[in-house]
Amino acid sequence: MAIEHKDIAAIREDYSKGSLSENDTLQNPFEQFQLWFNQALDSHVLEPNAMVLGTINEAGYPSTRVVLLKDLKADGLSFFTNYTSQKGQDIARQSKVSLLFFWGELQRQVRIEGEVSFLPAEDSDEYFASRPKGSQIGAWSSPQSQIIANREVLESNVLNKEQEYKDLENIPRPEFWGGYLVKPVRFEFWQGRSSRLHDRIVYRKEHNVWTKNRLAP
Repeated sequence: MAIEHKDIAAIREDYSKGSLSENDTLQNPFEQFQLWFNQALDSHVLEPNAMVLGTINEAGYPSTRVVLLKDLKADGLSFFTNYTSQKGQDIARQSKVSLLFFWGELQRQVRIEGEVSFLPAEDSDEYFASRPKGSQIGAWSSPQSQIIANREVLESNVLNKEQEYKDLENIPRPEFWGGYLVKPVRFEFWQGRSSRLHDRIVYRKEHNVWTKNRLAP
């Protein structure tokens, strides 16, 4: 049976909400990212800290998923997850990753490439302690990325962990859960423009110095 669908090829939008020149951008890409991130916050962009994390899986294929940025440090961007998850296993094999932020309301995206490493345990402890109790229980209860028989497996795990930790004021962080820091070597700031002649400004880190150039759309 044929699948009915609208004309996907006809879907298009002409971008006209902004422009970006070399002179518009700051010399430090972290400062430029912070500027754009703040503007996304001020514009009430949906989930402004949502970013697509790209890794390479064991079969050599790119693997992507949305995670949440939790901190912007002087040398990198951090997120938290289960170390035994698919992304954690990918990172253990290959430390080179990519990040993508898309702020559609501003017709902007930021692409980042870099090396990822573990955050210090104390950083992971601090963030885990700040999470809602339900999220803490969830971290303990989900064997992330593993095949499970049904939803009831998760619900049973949650009930068991709630019972185990019911008398604890502070739930301990699982050893298999914590943070990563992505240290960028490349940033690309993309601003949508009319007729698909988009503005693209790229920063590359060479010998600890950031260079800045324009790319053709």
